[in-house]
This record gives sequence, structure tokens and C-alpha cells, in this order.
Amino acid sequence: MQNIFDTHAHYASRRFDADRDALLGQALPAGGVVGVLECATHSGDCAAVLALARTYPYIHAALGIHPESLGEADAPTLAVYQGDWKAELAAIRPLFDDPAVVAVGEIGLDHHWPLPEQAQLDLFEAQLQLAAELGLPASIHDREAHGEMYELLRHYKPKGVLHCYSGSAEDAAWLTAQGLCLGFGGSVTYKNAKRAARVLAAIPRECAVLETDCPYMAPEPVRGTRNDSRNIAHVAACIGQLWDMPAQAVLDLTAANARRVFGV
Repeated sequence: MQNIFDTHAHYASRRFDADRDALLGQALPAGGVVGVLECATHSGDCAAVLALARTYPYIHAALGIHPESLGEADAPTLAVYQGDWKAELAAIRPLFDDPAVVAVGEIGLDHHWPLPEQAQLDLFEAQLQLAAELGLPASIHDREAHGEMYELLRHYKPKGVLHCYSGSAEDAAWLTAQGLCLGFGGSVTYKNAKRAARVLAAIPRECAVLETDCPYMAPEPVRGTRNDSRNIAHVAACIGQLWDMPAQAVLDLTAANARRVFGV
């Protein structure tokens, strides 16, 4: 059967150029994929993300500016807007009127790479404000930035998904109590995923959703290959062992959670 809803994907990536139409038009639906949240990372992605959502009924669009765009020379944030993210955000603002857009994302904070910290904070805060203004959930990226991230999440209390959750079980408790869902993907299947197991044991199951972050983060046993939404079946099997429930039941539950969060 399968009932896979991938809450974080990047099929607009160049790594899908060779076979994107065949994959999205045939292979994914045949593989049991019923929903995908396709996430933009800057204004240069938005047209492609919207085109995918308009073409394939099971794909939904999230638009936003990723913090890494502040440090990538070829991203429009620098190449077109010379770092003026306010102008870039204003340019994509009208696109949120498209009914294919169901979330603000991918947005967040990233301290793994040498990115301007104040600009990241200001950009993230502005997009949290936009999500609140539009009444949309957010798809949120948090990499090695828990302190500042949690401060802003406590303040704005956004709805949506903290994608690729990497925090503690203790923090997961208040984040989910506040209304956020947590995203789990390929890393759950890795041998060192003890923290994720503790989190999954601690949170309400209605607050868990599944994701790929494709083309990245493929799970075991296909780790190292180009990821796609069908591989969520491996993640569900792993979580099913932790939850003592069939993988199909995990897929059904998390797909229902995703539909609730994104209103689709």
C-alpha cells in the first residue's frame, strides 16, 4: 500500500535534471508517494518550485530564503540583491498568493557554515513574521543554532515543522507542546541515531512527520545514493521498531500529521 508524505524535499535541485519528469510523474506515485512539500531556498528556486506544484497534484510548495543563501556567491541573495534580503523577500512576497503555496520555507538559522549571524537572525525573524501574517506554517532549518533558534520559536510560536530535528528529548517536549511538529529522515536509520530514538520515544506521535531533504540524507540501506521520497519507507520501518508498530501504520499516521500541519 504505502502512504508516503515527504515533508521536506528539493526536487528542483540540479541533481534531478536528468530524470525529474519520469521520477515525479511515474516513479514516485507508483512507489506509494502521496504528498511532497517542495521547499525553495531563495528567489531563484521559487519559479521551479511553483512549476512542480502546479504540474503534480501531490506536490505542495514552500517558499522562503534559506540562511545559506546569505553566503553563496551564486545565490540571488548575493548575486542579484547584493545581500539585500529585504528586497529579495519583497520580490517573492506576491508569490504567496498562489494557492499551491502552503508554507514559508525553507527558513531558519545555520551556524555550521561561516554566515553573517545578525543577517541570519534578522532574515529568519522577518520570515517568521511573514508566516504569522499569512497564517501559514513554516518549514524550519536549525543547524547548530539551538540557542537563538529556540529563543525565537518561544517568542513567535510558529506552526509547522522543525525539519531534520537534532535537539534533545527535553527540548522536543516543549517544542511539540507549543504546536510544532518535528521532522525525521534518513539520519534516524544511522547507527549513531540514539538521540533521535530518545526523541521519538518522548514526543506525542501526532507531532512526528517524515522527510527526505532529498537529494541528500538517504537512509540505510541506500545511504550515499541520491535520495528520493520512496526511501521514506526505510525510515518508517526503523521508527516502527522504536514504536512497536507496523511500518505501514507509521506511514499512515505521519501522512495524516503532515496533511494536518500543512492544511492539504
